[in-house]
Amino acid sequence: MAISAIILAGGRATRMNGIDKGWALFNQRALISHVISRLSPQVDEIIINANRELDRYAALGYPVWSDSYPDFVGPLAGISLGLQHAKQEYLLSVPCDCPLLPLDLAERLLAALNQHQAQIAVASCHGRSQPVFCLCKKSVLTTLHAYLQQGNRRVSDWQKSLAYVEVDFSDKAQAFINLNTADDLAALELQLSN
Repeated sequence: MAISAIILAGGRATRMNGIDKGWALFNQRALISHVISRLSPQVDEIIINANRELDRYAALGYPVWSDSYPDFVGPLAGISLGLQHAKQEYLLSVPCDCPLLPLDLAERLLAALNQHQAQIAVASCHGRSQPVFCLCKKSVLTTLHAYLQQGNRRVSDWQKSLAYVEVDFSDKAQAFINLNTADDLAALELQLSN
């Protein structure tokens, strides 16, 4: 398979009442625990990008890396870390707040990347790209460094500058529900219990 994964948990927690999003509870388990359990069968290595509660993340048993860029540059900082530290040929990026992430995410992204001879494959759902759910070759690191050095921050703009393919996951729409607040978590729990 030769895939490393980075879980992006380096956000500022501004919308979760200061709680680090990875540790917010969903069905009585931390979001990060849901993500790891769904991701680990799909990849050869997991890395966590976090900027707070580093010891707590490290206790999960995976390498933890903090952003190396001085200003908060968002998800691209985490993807950059993943590309620098991944031991495998491909890097899969996912956010820490996706407790229902597709169990075939890596497989479908890799198949599309190879079929289209692309450098990066990005999940989409009902016509909207989901840029932080992406699989790329490690060789794109130099393009990402150059993009960030120029002061750019938009994930999709960088991705679309590469040999790019989108992969439709409309059959797994719940995987891409934004869980930004405690209310969002409660609503999804309620929806799943019905």
